[in-house]
Amino acid sequence: MKIYFAAHATTTDNEAKRASGWKDIELSELGKKQAKELGETFKNVKLDLICCSNLRRAVDTAKIAFGDSIPILIDFRLREINYGSFNGWPSEKVEPIKKKHIKEPFPNGESYEQAINRILGFYQWLKIAHPNKTILVIGHRATQYGLDIMNGKTIEELLNTPFKWQPYWEYEV
Repeated sequence: MKIYFAAHATTTDNEAKRASGWKDIELSELGKKQAKELGETFKNVKLDLICCSNLRRAVDTAKIAFGDSIPILIDFRLREINYGSFNGWPSEKVEPIKKKHIKEPFPNGESYEQAINRILGFYQWLKIAHPNKTILVIGHRATQYGLDIMNGKTIEELLNTPFKWQPYWEYEV
């Protein structure tokens, strides 16, 4: 199975430098433009399915980019990590404490291990349900971490690597 991964487009929280987590935030004007560009990026790629989390920023990215041209599967398991009491807090306060929450859940939230297990459950189901398909996953950093862990990386390694945006990543699963 071939999976392309694209991060959801820019949100108002991204622009305000906030760690959204499970906060259901909308795309910014820039994000809406980026979502349209994502559709253009994939216009010559034969995608069988698009999968995204049920958070509005991922769903809106998929719908703006592709409309009804490709089936979209929306699944809760592809959500970002739940920062719990820290959902929506300034990124500068959340970033330094992330490594503390690899095993220990964020207050009223989940740990990275819990989030990754949730996400891996989705990818394991996807491999069985759509083994020979080409799929675009639109999601969050934790959504991508699941793919990276399936390809041999550790949570610690991923949390130590700053996010560097690119239009998409490719994975063979």
